[in-house]
Amino acid sequence: MSATAQATDSPLSEKQRRILEYLEANADEQTYFKSRLIGEELGLSAKEVGTNMTTIADGEFAVDVEKWGYSSSTTWMVDA
Repeated sequence: MSATAQATDSPLSEKQRRILEYLEANADEQTYFKSRLIGEELGLSAKEVGTNMTTIADGEFAVDVEKWGYSSSTTWMVDA
């Protein structure tokens, strides 16, 4: 299936796709991600990231996402 077909068939919103692509690109180098820092990289607020990460965490994608902790911003554990 082509990347275009995957994007069209995907139940993810544009923000969720951008977050997922960011996580997939960085999960090999990093395990823990803060919503605030993801937001800074993608031009989103920490709240927008946190709201959309729930959908990614509940879905079946190339990365496993688990809410890990909260201090100054929610931290997510990502396993590739």
